[in-house]
Amino acid sequence: MSDFEQIVFTRDGAVASIELNRPDAANGLTACMAAELREAARRCDDDAGIKAVVLRARGRFFCAGGDIKEMQSHGDAIGRELKALADDLHGTIATLCRMEPVLIVAVNGVAAGGGFSFALVGDIVLAAESASFTMAYTRAGLCPDGSSTFFLPRLVGLRKAQELMLLNPKLPAAEALAIGLVTRVVADDALQAEADALAAELARGPRGSHAGIRKLLLASFDTSLETQMELEGRSLAACAASPDGREGINAFVEKRQPKFE
Repeated sequence: MSDFEQIVFTRDGAVASIELNRPDAANGLTACMAAELREAARRCDDDAGIKAVVLRARGRFFCAGGDIKEMQSHGDAIGRELKALADDLHGTIATLCRMEPVLIVAVNGVAAGGGFSFALVGDIVLAAESASFTMAYTRAGLCPDGSSTFFLPRLVGLRKAQELMLLNPKLPAAEALAIGLVTRVVADDALQAEADALAAELARGPRGSHAGIRKLLLASFDTSLETQMELEGRSLAACAASPDGREGINAFVEKRQPKFE
């Protein structure tokens, strides 16, 4: 059961679910939600039994970004308060990116601002046919956060990232798929089932292998060819020597389905 106010955190076997739960406020990010997301991410990172995490949302919206009304209420303290919120948001994203479980993001509706950023960090991103994506920061006189200036140019290229950040076009799901922003588009009424099915599939897989892939891909942004290959070799060796690696190799030779831990 969840013990949070603005998100719902659950675990079913090797799958954890983090659900944004402010449907009447477009799942806008508040200081409370950001802190709760950081704690939920920490739990996923600390629990060796979790192999897949699904980030989803309740209601019609995925996440409309920061809660503008809460920002306004801070008055002259807005700079300090927004930095604190960003710190929690960034701590959440850093943990989600560096944890061992695979992250699936299921975008059910509008993903704007920080909600857009959440879509960028998923290993597998599913978008409902009615979902849409927009940066929206400059409409409120703000700059992007939530890792979007890091991941977006790498996913869609610098020119497209500039357009999305400066002009705030609204991308329908089909266009988001075409530019490589999401993994696949599914029917609205099939989104949650598809996310759950993928999470279950990943939960049957080798946690160490998945973790190695996530770590290597993240490192590839900053390392040289030779350094990356050395990291690959070390990761490959560690996987092969692990119980899952031995099981996978034996199962392949024996022509049977592996049973990973």
